[in-house]
Amino acid sequence: MGMFGWLRRGHLGTEADRATFRTLHTASLAAPPLQAGLTVASAERSIRFLRALLGAPAVALTDTTRLLAWDGHSNHHADQTAALARRVTEEGTTSVADKREIPCDDPDCLLRHVIVSPLNVEERVVGTLQVFAPVSSAGLVRATNEVARWVSGQLELAELEASRTRLMEAEVRALRAQISPHFIYNSLTAIASFVRTDPERARELLLDFADFTRYSFRRHGEFTTLAEELRSIERYLMLEKARFGDRLQVTLRVAPEVLPVAVPFLSLQPLVENAVRHGLEGKDGVGRITIIAEDNDFECVISVEDDGVGEDPERVRRALAGDPSTDSVGLGNVDERLRSTFGADYGLVVETAPGAGTKVIVRVPKFAPGVHS
Repeated sequence: MGMFGWLRRGHLGTEADRATFRTLHTASLAAPPLQAGLTVASAERSIRFLRALLGAPAVALTDTTRLLAWDGHSNHHADQTAALARRVTEEGTTSVADKREIPCDDPDCLLRHVIVSPLNVEERVVGTLQVFAPVSSAGLVRATNEVARWVSGQLELAELEASRTRLMEAEVRALRAQISPHFIYNSLTAIASFVRTDPERARELLLDFADFTRYSFRRHGEFTTLAEELRSIERYLMLEKARFGDRLQVTLRVAPEVLPVAVPFLSLQPLVENAVRHGLEGKDGVGRITIIAEDNDFECVISVEDDGVGEDPERVRRALAGDPSTDSVGLGNVDERLRSTFGADYGLVVETAPGAGTKVIVRVPKFAPGVHS
């Protein structure tokens, strides 16, 4: 027999193997809709797969008060699902009802029992899985409970994703709130100073200011492209150069191939603001900021470096931990968002010491599941 002789035509393992595969495949088809949360749309897209898992004549999905989807025979019983759901929501445990609680005038209808299992998210009943059958067996009750627990697990994932999104949005709102009123005042003052002496530059700076604020306060999108984030940073630096004049020198080097990379919204801008505020405002003479974005195989590596007064490493550590007394604009916020988006290995790396300037390094994967601008 050849090396692969055991892979005979038609040999797909035992019947148990094939049944396991069918079950896993069916579950994989039901999972994506449920991971979007319990809605009419997700229930309708997943329910036929749930009925296939249970091998039942009819299955219903409800929230706590109403029917979301029905699949199977004898849908005249669908009107009874809301009352069954309310009772199980109140009691919080699986209920088995017979024909006295699901009466039927159709003599040909075989559905005489219903098993109603709660769907739980964070110890809270959010809906029910209802299985209608001619008879109720201990095996069917166990199967219904197991599938209900599995559905609850998918809904938990949906809630976790929603919570993560809400947290991200809250953190972005916090960053927006930290945009310095002094920056706004100083920018408008600088613009005003050019109105008479150089009205064309005043006009350009006013447009930069409008575009900068529009980008910073936009409402859509958890992610943006590196190109868009850098474009906003350029506007910010143009406004700061109007104030600092030749004291502020900026070098920007970006590999074109990383411009489409998705990054969390407002993840780089705070680093540049810190470079200006802490690196240059306290320094005599010229201050230099260097922003570099490089292609490094599967990652994009971005660095923001200044030759300013530097920082105490312990103070930076506290800033990364979210200590508000450090007055580092959003440093901990950005670090946390990078880690929660890409993983623990993708936090900020800060190289600094008093009198030695500061360099902040950001690594982001060029492609990450679920991350797109």
